Amino acid sequence: MRDFRLNKLIKISLLSVIAFLIQYIELPLPFFPEFLKIDASDIPALLGAFALGPVEGVIIELFKNIIHGLMGTKTAFVGELANFLVGGAMVFVAGYMYKYNKSRRTAILALLIGSVFMSIVAGVLNYYLFLPLYQNVLHIPMEAFVKMGSAVNPAIKDLKTFILWSIVPFNLIKGVVVSAITLGIYKSVSPLIHSEAKKAARSN
Repeated sequence: MRDFRLNKLIKISLLSVIAFLIQYIELPLPFFPEFLKIDASDIPALLGAFALGPVEGVIIELFKNIIHGLMGTKTAFVGELANFLVGGAMVFVAGYMYKYNKSRRTAILALLIGSVFMSIVAGVLNYYLFLPLYQNVLHIPMEAFVKMGSAVNPAIKDLKTFILWSIVPFNLIKGVVVSAITLGIYKSVSPLIHSEAKKAARSN
């Protein structure tokens, strides 16, 4: 049992480090403010959630953001908190659904529902938590975010429309992108994770 737990911890640690490194690769999207950029760092957490469990996937999200913050946060950990809570929402929902019915169809459905749930969580938390924190901690007025949003999308006129036309659709697109990549690579990656876990379990 000790070897099994150690093996799982090693897997979580490796996936966390990979996620941390990937986090620095960012892709801006047209029609969205410049500060909203897609990164693929949720993919290792999703792989971990599918292979190891939903809680383990969330732990990978947590470790990734702790490392990122300790390596030099530019947002006083507000950005890391946002990344953890929003990404963790998708990872937990998708991993939890997949845990009880491990089929490709369930994986697709779980990732789609996880993407929608992540977008809703992102909208609600940005409105009530993250943007107020940016204003209070980093002294960035919420009006500045609205202004950046309206510069690329005239439909954005206030904070609510900023959430509706910027935060929510951005996270939907991000969810679809990371879901597609996860589906594309999980079949080839999961045997490596599971085989090591089985070896550790047989050695006990």
